[in-house]
Amino acid sequence: MASKVVPTKSNLLNAKKSYSLAVLGHDLMDRKRNILVREMMNLIEQVKEIQAKIDDTYAQAYLALQKANITLGIVQEASQAIPIDDGLSITTHSVMGVELPKVTLAQQPISLYYGLESTNSMLDDAYLKFVEVKKLTAKLAEVESNVFRLADAIKKSQKRTNALNNIIIPRLRSTIAYISSALEEKEREDFSRLKVIKQRSNKEDA
Repeated sequence: MASKVVPTKSNLLNAKKSYSLAVLGHDLMDRKRNILVREMMNLIEQVKEIQAKIDDTYAQAYLALQKANITLGIVQEASQAIPIDDGLSITTHSVMGVELPKVTLAQQPISLYYGLESTNSMLDDAYLKFVEVKKLTAKLAEVESNVFRLADAIKKSQKRTNALNNIIIPRLRSTIAYISSALEEKEREDFSRLKVIKQRSNKEDA
């Protein structure tokens, strides 16, 4: 690559500018990658915590539902009285240029939609536990999606950083060295030529 570049001062200046930009780009890309990695690691810890809460709350909810079924019989009719929640919305926010989703579940007032005469506190407990699971699941969906997007952005940043570090910067460094060497050689040749001309001129004058 370097040998195909015409060794001129203009090309040397351009190569040095490109080299400076490449080094700066590498530093910025590496800094971005480190920030994204820290962000992702924090979210991974959140995923573990939320998943543990979901597992625990699910277990409590199903246990309460089982007790309600035992004491009331199958509570399918009561469950059908609970309306479908369509209050889920998704927006995005940016972290170091990476668009991350934010899942919001509209706050719904806790109401017992089924009749109290034919139910008991165990069904109430199951209902409240499943409401909590719904909130946790929405949060888990947000955090897991963010982890996947950050992981993809980190992978791309790493590839660009590697390309700059292993290909572009060494190539530019080689180009600068080639042009500098060629210009120095040309200067030496010009100096020698001038010296010879001067010596001949002195002899002719003598």
